[in-house]
Amino acid sequence: MEIKTYLNEQRQQVEKYLIDLVLEPVGTFSKHIESMRYSLFAGGKRIRPILCLAAAAAVDSKEDTFQRALPVGCALECIHTYSLIHDDLPAMDDDDLRRGKPTNHTVFGEAAAILAGDGLLTFAFDLLSGPVSAATPDSARIRIIQTIARAAGPLGMVGGQSLDMIYAGKLVGYDELRSIHRSKTGALITASVVSGAIVAGADEAQEEALKTYGDNIGLAFQIVDDLLDVEATTEQLGKPAGSDIKSDKVTYPSLFGKETSRTMAREAVQEALAALTLFDKQADPLRALANYIVERNK
Repeated sequence: MEIKTYLNEQRQQVEKYLIDLVLEPVGTFSKHIESMRYSLFAGGKRIRPILCLAAAAAVDSKEDTFQRALPVGCALECIHTYSLIHDDLPAMDDDDLRRGKPTNHTVFGEAAAILAGDGLLTFAFDLLSGPVSAATPDSARIRIIQTIARAAGPLGMVGGQSLDMIYAGKLVGYDELRSIHRSKTGALITASVVSGAIVAGADEAQEEALKTYGDNIGLAFQIVDDLLDVEATTEQLGKPAGSDIKSDKVTYPSLFGKETSRTMAREAVQEALAALTLFDKQADPLRALANYIVERNK
């Protein structure tokens, strides 16, 4: 499979669906909606919605399953974008570049950026519970909403971001580092995969296998992110290179060195691929995505 072609095609599908779903910046709330749309449509790889779509297809490749997975993927992208807006704020990572463009707060102001993130987060759950998701049975929708809410909340992404701030500049070990990134980055990636499985009606064994896959690619994704922060350029990343060093954050390279970190990422990918053995060629996009995550350069 040509992964770049697949990613481009899936990204276009997600973009089109997002454009159709997201409110237009007109009327009383136009400035607020404009700031939401600014970050949501500022580019990005759309990895989380694509993982959701690929997991659904691994279980059931029918077109109607794809259509039911689309709003779930778009909700995940809204949540991810909200997290980036808030991560970039002066009180957090204090970055002025994201996806190659000025960060939300540098364009709209800090208060507007906070509210744009809040708007995207709550809009995501409108998508998950509203008419665009009505074709998915209510029991599955409730499970998806709970899966994503837990991954994004105090014991998931938000909690991981809190730990990231608490441990900055402190001497911590592998257990703390793993806790930070399992929550901050890995939780929403795993939820993306599991949500796709639920949409498609996965059985218990399929869902557990896809969760294992998600856990491992989430780990690989974060390790590679840490490596890119010290190896890639600002132009490649679309955000300031070396920001982890600037913020004095614990990372895999700072704890283990670059080569050991790279080995750890590859081992995690192998664990992810091993989890897919009960799936046939319909899971090939997930296999290609796992290899892409560890080999990417931005």
